[in-house]
Amino acid sequence: MFKLNLKIALRNLWRNRGITSINVGGLAIALAAFILVVLYFTYETSFDKTNPNYNNIYVVGRIEPDFKTNYTSPPLAKAIKQNFPEVENAGITKRGFFEFTMKNGNNTLFAKNFMQADFNAAKILDLKPTGGLEKPAGVADRLSYLSEENMKVLFPNKTDNKPEMVGMGPSNSGITSKINGSIANNLHSNITFDGISIGNEIGQGENYGYNNYTTYIQVKPGTDVANLEQKITDLYRKELLKGETDQKTIEEIKGVSTFLDPLANLHLRPKAGNDAPYKILIALFVLGILILVIACINFTNLSIAQATKRAKEVGVKKVMGAYRFQLTTQFLTEIFIQCFVATILALTIAELALPYFNNLFQVNLSIWNIENNLFWQLPLILCLITFVAGTYPALVLSGFKPALVLKGNFSTSKQSSWLRNGLLIFQFSIAVIFIIGLFIINAQLKYMRTQDLGFTANQVVYIKNISLFHKPEKFAPVRDKILKIQGIKSVTVATGVPDGSENGGNGYTVNGVQKSIDFVDVDFDYFETLDIKLKEGRFFSKSFSTDTTNSVVINESAVAKYGIKNPVGQTIRGCNIDYKIVGVAKDFKAQGFESAVQPTIYAIKNPCGNSKTKIMVKIEENRMADALAALKAQWPQINPQDGEDFRYEFLDELYGKLFKKQEQLQSVFFAAALLTIFIAILGLFAFAKYITNGRIKEIAVRKILGASDIQIFKLINSSFFIMVLVANVISWPVAYILTKKWLETFAYRIDLPVLPFVSSATITILLAVITVSIQAKKAVKANPVDALKYE
Repeated sequence: MFKLNLKIALRNLWRNRGITSINVGGLAIALAAFILVVLYFTYETSFDKTNPNYNNIYVVGRIEPDFKTNYTSPPLAKAIKQNFPEVENAGITKRGFFEFTMKNGNNTLFAKNFMQADFNAAKILDLKPTGGLEKPAGVADRLSYLSEENMKVLFPNKTDNKPEMVGMGPSNSGITSKINGSIANNLHSNITFDGISIGNEIGQGENYGYNNYTTYIQVKPGTDVANLEQKITDLYRKELLKGETDQKTIEEIKGVSTFLDPLANLHLRPKAGNDAPYKILIALFVLGILILVIACINFTNLSIAQATKRAKEVGVKKVMGAYRFQLTTQFLTEIFIQCFVATILALTIAELALPYFNNLFQVNLSIWNIENNLFWQLPLILCLITFVAGTYPALVLSGFKPALVLKGNFSTSKQSSWLRNGLLIFQFSIAVIFIIGLFIINAQLKYMRTQDLGFTANQVVYIKNISLFHKPEKFAPVRDKILKIQGIKSVTVATGVPDGSENGGNGYTVNGVQKSIDFVDVDFDYFETLDIKLKEGRFFSKSFSTDTTNSVVINESAVAKYGIKNPVGQTIRGCNIDYKIVGVAKDFKAQGFESAVQPTIYAIKNPCGNSKTKIMVKIEENRMADALAALKAQWPQINPQDGEDFRYEFLDELYGKLFKKQEQLQSVFFAAALLTIFIAILGLFAFAKYITNGRIKEIAVRKILGASDIQIFKLINSSFFIMVLVANVISWPVAYILTKKWLETFAYRIDLPVLPFVSSATITILLAVITVSIQAKKAVKANPVDALKYE
């Protein structure tokens, strides 16, 4: 019986190969898009899952009155381990804050991310050097490892895992360091590095004021995490209060707390960070599901539309004794065959599209990798789409009554008609949402690219270096040598560049009011190099000797946060120094458009700040190439500590990376809008063909009675026009809510425009009218005699 059903199914599919091709093709394209989305979703949600203690690892963070951060101090981990038996292990790590060079002969490595970790953190994070994780012999000893990839850069012919000596810095520095071996760098993890230094302890001698470490704890299974979180908060406050007598400080400490963030959260939605990547991933996954649903709707619609052609077949089979269950099985077999072929085609399309997808999202996904779970997900998806797309058509086809269909009195029910129309409206509603979303994303990106940032990144070159310029007099010789090169307009050095990265934060007091604000330690010409505008007062100048001791510039947001009136000349206290405010800088979007400008203080002297290492040079546009060539040639003399290792990045390119996620979203929505429109139009085309074929005789009679071609076109298009119009009306409120929510993720955004809603209606109505008219043209131009001659 199965063999017979299979033969009938293949015959029917071949006889209706046009519609079969549309069904299979549309489903294959949608399924290919869904496969790519599932691959990416699986990849993004499985970071660090190879860690055997994945579910029991937490980051300990701090909650201050003004901010939340993952950075804590070194003594906290040891205190947690000693006081709470439910904590199996606790350790700390610290990231390097600048890039340095490592050399082996002519082989050079630029280590951008060299991490420190204590032995306990290495165990918690499951770090695995080749040969196994070893505990350093002494308290102060360190074992240094390079990632396997970087070890090959320095030692391309190395076949053993013996320790090696490498040069640090320029060739003439004479500084060497021991590399104990290589270590696997799991790129599918939140803890990645170029190299790592592991010690028994790190951060010795640093107290609770040094909050630049990350604390990891591993708890016992079944631990009450909320209760532990509160206990750690109590412990942390207790430690901070030791020896403290100032009542105001005591009250401030009582407002400080801690939190525990699961390792599972760190990649997509950290508590002390931005959860935009998580929202984008969920949106992408929903988008993939909707595209697949639209394709399934097409399948259902076309299958129901073909019902009349299969009615007599069903009638004959029922007269011959076939049961409804057997007929349902037969039709589901046909549908399964189509879905199976669509799945094979989808894998082919996905494989062809994968390089472009990988390039867009900067990942390295592969369909033929058992770790991506497609081996069990695809069969499940195949069965699911067969059930979703095929169940109702199979029940409709198997439910025909023989007495009616064999007399020729069969017509599809109103229920089927309502379902077809409803599904078509749903399809176009989704397409409209994607079109509106695409227009609004484009508008926001255009706004971001054209809006005044408050500073000028063009023609500014960020030069990386390893020298620490704490004082202006140390940087002055470097500045003077750089300025002698033709084409260079200004030079400065600071603790950070405006590329979206976070600045440090400290507590500062104005008029008895203490607030935590960002700090950036700078040198002369910082504001001039970046073309930052002055609101009032002045910027730093060599003409004022106090500028290198106790003068600061604050931005507009800091003035607003403290509520200062006439800020120039007033005192702001921080790091045990009474600073004089000499100027107010206009706000500029250093962190991009998603975050509001942070209240910030700029100082040349800041004992509590970070090292000034980031050199910025403003160069004339028409002399850029010559100036960079001269800088490279003269760098060993300009900055001997860096020697021949001159390297740079353009600041506008660094800042442009802040738009990457939104550009990805734009590309995805563009592809989704095209796909949904294509699939919807594909289904509409085939659907219109069946509707038109069913009205051939009606059209012939109308033409004989004098109806014009325009009137007939209008008649055929009217129902589709209404359905597309209804789809727009339904989708507008949904699109409005979704796009408004998305725009709210930006601190600086456009007002929600009306044009995308009008444009989506125009586009979908025009496409529907053109599609239906093309299909109706054959029926309109046909000779009425051909349709009526057999009557």
